Amino acid sequence: MMTRMRYWTLLTLVVAIEAVALMPEGADLPTKPSAHCWCASYPNVTFCSWTEPPGSHPLDYIVSYSERRQPSISKPCLLLFHPFFLQLWHCHLPDLKLLTDYVINVTTVSSSGSSSVHLSSFMLEDVVKPDPPVDVKVSPHNARNVLMEWSPPPTWIYLDMAPLKYQITYRWNHKGQAKSVSLGPLESTSVELKGLSPGREYVFQVCAMDLLGLGQCSQWSSPVIVTLPTL
Repeated sequence: MMTRMRYWTLLTLVVAIEAVALMPEGADLPTKPSAHCWCASYPNVTFCSWTEPPGSHPLDYIVSYSERRQPSISKPCLLLFHPFFLQLWHCHLPDLKLLTDYVINVTTVSSSGSSSVHLSSFMLEDVVKPDPPVDVKVSPHNARNVLMEWSPPPTWIYLDMAPLKYQITYRWNHKGQAKSVSLGPLESTSVELKGLSPGREYVFQVCAMDLLGLGQCSQWSSPVIVTLPTL
């Protein structure tokens, strides 16, 4: 007996095929979106996003994903429309498994009835990317040393199971040229930075990464600007 999920997968394919068959001759196919996927909370909060081409006709999207070794078992990807960026789309892929190759299928259907299909693949371990750390604070101890502190991203909810490590960067201007120092990885959420220059303005930021090095570091945190006291 055909499962409900397989029925909807086949129906999606039939709709796409019929749309192409009924498309007027010479009609343009909609631009294929390039989906970018990342896991913001390891291991089960994964999103894929794509940008709707500017100036395009109104588009609808049918999005599903499946394991590469089981393409007939497909699941719908819940579409999330971005309230501030009208041409940016997201979809949510819950409960992915480790060491598994996934394929995401984004079918674009234009108002004229034409359609195009974009397929991309990924493994969860390769797309791990936490959200940036929060509550970054920099407190001068004296004219040369500061204490930098931060909190893990609140969206990373399994810290006991999947700890994070951190990279630090701070930068300044010297005679009109930008200088910077990077430190890490660090497993703590604070660090004392020594040997800075009195009276100089510094910009501090931190990013978070899975402790085992899976995926990539988060975006940098919001910058914190501190001017050290003079001697």
